[in-house]
Amino acid sequence: MVPEALAVLLLRGAQTSGERPFLGRPRSTHHDRRRTGYRRGAAVCPKGRTSMKHDLYTDVEESVRESLFGFRRDRKVRGLRVDDHVWQYVSYGAGDRTILFLHGMGGAYDIWWQQLEAFADRFRVVSVTYPDVATLAGLRRGVLAILDAERVDRFGVVGTSLGGYFTQYLVDHDADRIDHAVLANTFPPNDVIAAENARTAAIAPYLPERLVMGVFRKRVAEGAVPAAGDSSLVRAYLYEQSYGLMSKAQFMARYQCVIEQFDPVELSMPVLIIESDNDPLVSRGLREKLRRTYPNAETHTFHKTGHFTYLNEPVAYTRVLAEFLERQD
Repeated sequence: MVPEALAVLLLRGAQTSGERPFLGRPRSTHHDRRRTGYRRGAAVCPKGRTSMKHDLYTDVEESVRESLFGFRRDRKVRGLRVDDHVWQYVSYGAGDRTILFLHGMGGAYDIWWQQLEAFADRFRVVSVTYPDVATLAGLRRGVLAILDAERVDRFGVVGTSLGGYFTQYLVDHDADRIDHAVLANTFPPNDVIAAENARTAAIAPYLPERLVMGVFRKRVAEGAVPAAGDSSLVRAYLYEQSYGLMSKAQFMARYQCVIEQFDPVELSMPVLIIESDNDPLVSRGLREKLRRTYPNAETHTFHKTGHFTYLNEPVAYTRVLAEFLERQD
C-alpha cells in the first residue's frame, strides 16, 4: 500500500516534477552540497554518475542536448549562504531590466536555460535553485539576498508551479520592487493540495530516498511525459534530478512551501497567467481559482503541452513571455 499511495501523491506533487505536491516536513533543513551533486561553477551529477547523465539524454535531440550541456559548462554558477543554506544561482545578461526565474518542485536553476539564453541579450537574467528551505519566508530571504548581492533593486519575475506560488507570495510582500509577474502552471492559496496529500505526507519522512525518487520517476513517465507529447527532454531532465541533483530533503521542503497559506492581495503590476489545458499536475479547478483570484491578469492557455511547456515547447513559450515583457517597456 505504501508505494501505491506514494505514487498517487507524487503524481499530484511535483516540478514536481511538477506539482500538486507531496510530502511531509523534512528531518533536516540544512543543504547537503555533496548529496545534491552541486559543485561551484557546474551543474553535474554526483561523482560516478556523469555517464548516467549522458545516457539519460541519449534520445534528446542533439542540438538541444548540447545546448543544455554547453549552458552548464559556460555559465558560472554562484553560491550564497543565507540562513545556513547555500543557494546556487546564475546571473548574467545585458540590459537595465532584470528578470528573476523561479522553478517548481522538481527543477533547478538550469531548467530555464532556453529562456535564459533567449532573453540574455535584452535583459539581465537571474535563476536560482532552492536548497531545502521549508517556508516561503525562508525562500524570500534567500532570493532577496541574491538580488541584493547582485545589486538588483527592481525586477520582473517568472515563476512556474511552486515558483508561481512563490511569485504570488513575493508580490504580496515586495510589490514595490516588482515590475511585472508571470504565474505559470500554478495555483493560488488553497486547502486542496494539503487535504489530498495529508495521509501520505505523514509517513513520507520515514520512506527511503531511493523509494521516493523511484516513484517520482514512475509518475513522471506516466503523467508529465505523456502530457508533454512524450517529450524526451522532459523525461531526461526530471529523471536526472531524481538521480542525485535533487535530494529528498529538498523535495519535501518544497512541498511544505506549496501547502503554506497566505492571503493573496490585489496585484498592482501587470500580471500574466500561463496555463496548459492538459496540465496533469494542476487541476482545472485550481487553474480556474487562480484566474478568479487575479481577475485583472492576462491569461494565455497552451493546448496539450503539459506542465513543462517551457521545456518541450520553448520557442512558443518564449514568444509568449517576450510579447508580455516587451509591452512593459
